[in-house]
Amino acid sequence: MASILLPLATGFEEVEAVSLIDVLRRGGIEVRIAHLDGLVTSDLVLGANGIIIKADTSVAHVRTEDFDMILLPGGWDGTYALAENRTVQRLLKEFQASNKIIGSICAAAFALKVAGVLGNNYTCYPAAKEEVDHEGYRDDQAVVTDGNIMTSQGPGTALCFGLEIVKRFSGEETYQAVKEGMLLEFCK
Repeated sequence: MASILLPLATGFEEVEAVSLIDVLRRGGIEVRIAHLDGLVTSDLVLGANGIIIKADTSVAHVRTEDFDMILLPGGWDGTYALAENRTVQRLLKEFQASNKIIGSICAAAFALKVAGVLGNNYTCYPAAKEEVDHEGYRDDQAVVTDGNIMTSQGPGTALCFGLEIVKRFSGEETYQAVKEGMLLEFCK
């Protein structure tokens, strides 16, 4: 079973995080939620719209070798925290050096850029394009895969993004079963 690390920082975009967690788990993928040390007083992380998510662990306890992918949700406050957090930045570089999958949705492409791991072709929330300020932006696809880097545009694309990750780790048959079970005909 594939295992994905999803770090959360205060101000994360709830729709993206919860949608991704749900779709990935339906696809048989283990998702571990990690909070950033120093940004929360416990394992509870407050999202941009007031929704609280309970994390499984702290990023301080994460080992790259335990995961197949690191996946960052957006939300500007959360994104800036991920971009400034030394542990998250180190993990992104370790995932790249280990040839593991790195993903981001919405503004979180900014955190990938800061780490120097953003691909040559990527997408993000259209209003975040200027802040990300990286060549290769694509606005013609909800999900862009460039080698081991997977990116998606934003909250409305989270379910389709999750499905693409399921396809990559669990195969076409599982992808189709989850897609049909969730009535996601609009996802390519």
